Amino acid sequence: MVYSIPMSRERETSGLASRLAMQVVEYARREAIAPGTHLAEQHLAGVLKVSRSPVRRALAHLEALGVVEREANRGYFLRKLPAALGAAAPRRPADTAEEHYLRIADDRLAGRLADHVTETALMRRYDLPRRELQRILHRMEKEGWVERKPGHGWLFVALADTVEAHAQSYRFRMLLEPAAILEPGFRTDVAELERLRRDQRMLLDGGFLRLPRSRLFEIGSDFHETIVSFSGNRFMLDALKRLNDMRRLLEYRAHLDRARLLGQCREHLRLLDLIESGKLQEASRFLRRHLDVVRTIKTGSGGKRLAADAVVRIKR
Repeated sequence: MVYSIPMSRERETSGLASRLAMQVVEYARREAIAPGTHLAEQHLAGVLKVSRSPVRRALAHLEALGVVEREANRGYFLRKLPAALGAAAPRRPADTAEEHYLRIADDRLAGRLADHVTETALMRRYDLPRRELQRILHRMEKEGWVERKPGHGWLFVALADTVEAHAQSYRFRMLLEPAAILEPGFRTDVAELERLRRDQRMLLDGGFLRLPRSRLFEIGSDFHETIVSFSGNRFMLDALKRLNDMRRLLEYRAHLDRARLLGQCREHLRLLDLIESGKLQEASRFLRRHLDVVRTIKTGSGGKRLAADAVVRIKR
């Protein structure tokens, strides 16, 4: 017996693929992703907050439009960004949802927003329609730095807004990530390893200078989350993703020493070599030392810059 998708369901699926395709193009444009860059389904699923299946359909839609191209056993690669998205992918206003999100984040970190806020006040302050504001607030809620108050309004919760809290986040990662490599279910994916290598080499070839800091954060967090995903332990991966969501705002606004990224990229490549060669005990120890060095840089002399340049202590 042959089953077919009902027409309404088919239209719904097609519509979702088209909307996600627009978002993929907007993301690539916003992050200045260069032609030839691999567009990993898992990474895009995390960015767009959906599963991999609709992302796969969106990429197939973009392939038909000539925006991406598919290579057998390797996945999709950006071919070119259209000068205009046209009917298939209309441009959004210049003042994007991401920019609104970061404006609210800036005001909160700078102490310009109180702990308790209402949607009406935020709509007025940022000239936002309610639906757009609610999408931003729900994203913030998912990332763990705002929560809905019973009955009315929203409450900003405590962030990792001190050097010590930032150090604690790295000490937690020093416990979690090296242990993930030693999980009995740890299995590598050759295609994913190669994708991570390409990202790191791209940074070494000059990407560390030209990419916006938001994209640099995405590449770094994706690297570590992918390594942890090899563990097969979804609780470990979920914990790291939640922590990265909490770190995102502070990392965007912290002092960024781009030259330091070169050393981190080389260490990332060394870690991949150890993992691929099956030296998991050594890889685990290497990753712990790597995180400890980054912790020292960011919360030692670098931590003072973090506190001075990016973070204003938020009073509860």
